[in-house]
Amino acid sequence: MSAASGSRSRVWCVVPAAGSGSRFGAEKPKQYMDLGGKPLIEVTLERLLAHPAVAGAVVALAADDRWWPGIHGVKGRPVLTVTGGATRAESVLAALRALPREVAAEDWVAVHDAARPCVRMAELDRLFSFCFRSGSAALLAVPVRDTIKRANADGTVAATVPRENLWRAQTPQCAPRAVLERALATSLARAGHGRGQVPTDESNALEEIGATICLIEGNESNIKVTTVPDLDWARQWLAQENGVLQ
Repeated sequence: MSAASGSRSRVWCVVPAAGSGSRFGAEKPKQYMDLGGKPLIEVTLERLLAHPAVAGAVVALAADDRWWPGIHGVKGRPVLTVTGGATRAESVLAALRALPREVAAEDWVAVHDAARPCVRMAELDRLFSFCFRSGSAALLAVPVRDTIKRANADGTVAATVPRENLWRAQTPQCAPRAVLERALATSLARAGHGRGQVPTDESNALEEIGATICLIEGNESNIKVTTVPDLDWARQWLAQENGVLQ
């Protein structure tokens, strides 16, 4: 991917939020759990749209979503909604196709998990600046520092996996609109014909079309809220960042 393919210094965010969050085990999806007096997804949107390069966001919601708080804008930037699909890839593709007409093929799109409310401005700066400068797709990620074990079916250890060159993917994951749309559509079509798996994230789809994707080191604080302890940690981290004692 050449620098010319993504030269504009503007970003639209896509936030897939059509999942049920069944692993969280609550009466409502995790993205709507209370976080400092607001729904978690609202905190996520506030942190994304606080960045000066972000022009707006499209949120992909479940067709039967009754929890969405009706957010139409954050910090003066528009927040649009679209009905998502059965998978993350389908939801992101629906959101890409719902972007305003003025979002050009070469404009940047940053896909971010609804349940990552602790993303920091410093990491967004680093990611966006790299994309604008290089024209290459990129994602936030952190190097694997723990020892990794591969398990047998019975739960015993099969092997220790070398952790060199292993990274844990985070979000945002950033690419030019047209490139990402083509990658997701191609990957979903292949999966639909039994010639591949549905991509687990955007970089997975980009890999399949041969795009170059760069790893930009993120921060461990950018956790994805999946369990109740994750939510408690996010509350404490945000309170500490805001100088509030709990």
